[in-house]
Amino acid sequence: MDITEMKQLLEKLEARLQDFRGSLDLETKEKRIAELELEMTAPSFWDDQQEAQKVINEVNGLKEIVRGFNDLQETFEDQQVAYELVREEDDDELRADLEKDLKQLNKDFNQFELELLLSEPHDKNNAILELHPGAGGTESQDWASMLLRMYTRWGERKGFKVETLDYLPGDEAGVKSVTLLIKGHNSYGYLKAEKGVHRLVRISPFDSSGRRHTSFVSCEVMPEFNDEVDIDIRPDDLKIDTYRSSGAGGQHVNTTDSAVRITHTPTNTVVTCQSERSQIKNRERAMKMLQAKLYQLKIEEQEKELAEIRGEQKEIGWGSQIRSYVFHPYSMVKDHRTNVENGNVQAVMDGEIDSFIDAYLRSRINV
Repeated sequence: MDITEMKQLLEKLEARLQDFRGSLDLETKEKRIAELELEMTAPSFWDDQQEAQKVINEVNGLKEIVRGFNDLQETFEDQQVAYELVREEDDDELRADLEKDLKQLNKDFNQFELELLLSEPHDKNNAILELHPGAGGTESQDWASMLLRMYTRWGERKGFKVETLDYLPGDEAGVKSVTLLIKGHNSYGYLKAEKGVHRLVRISPFDSSGRRHTSFVSCEVMPEFNDEVDIDIRPDDLKIDTYRSSGAGGQHVNTTDSAVRITHTPTNTVVTCQSERSQIKNRERAMKMLQAKLYQLKIEEQEKELAEIRGEQKEIGWGSQIRSYVFHPYSMVKDHRTNVENGNVQAVMDGEIDSFIDAYLRSRINV
């Protein structure tokens, strides 16, 4: 990047900064923060804990936006000063440092913009992610375990907390099914981009003939709810079973009937949870998972009705994969919705999936 390109990038970033300032209405946000913080000092603030939590969440969200903008502006001003120094000194080392810093700042601008765009209901919620292998036995179950590792690594990279709510190990390798709770700001907003079928093409390590295999895993993603949605669940519609935990879970596994399975009979929706030692806590978590699934069914039904009104035809099934991960005869991960590609398959399997998520979310905004 030469000095002219650096100047052009700085001018572009300055224009984006002005756009952010105009659209964010920072003065109003700062007034609102002051109002809510005053409300939080009232002696009766914690009388209604649910309302108190809503206030705290609103304050934190507003502060994050204001702080994010201020950080960008401060860093931008620092880079302006550095640019003037490079222009005057024409030092190769200073130029290299500035180029690196400007590229990082551009990424920070893109990230901030994306977070501002995650404004749909429940985007800020924690995410419940389920992986279910398709037909293929050990091969597809192993693929599910690879995706489990990928999403766990991604969550750790983002600073999110990843908890295993339910885990059913495969017969020989991999997993038959797994449910994760991924805790962090906007985790559902990001991970909703991952919902769909993921396809793997590779030479199977389980095939003694060394043949190429294609495997499929379905990824379901739902927001975790506390009490912010009203989903009517009648106790008479529930079938609740308890059983001993299986798979990874610690010393209590297979010693008590702490695991819980809840079936919602009208929709035949099943959820299971075995992450806690306490049956009561597992039941509470399973009810939240059920609430999320029923909410998702409701949204999907609405989308289906809209699609029928518009006359849209959408193929549903293993042929409608959102992304392919090809290990052989070449290395490539391709998202079929956005055509974004990455030839570094290992990096993707280590959790570097932000480019796919970013492109999909931006494509949805432009629909």
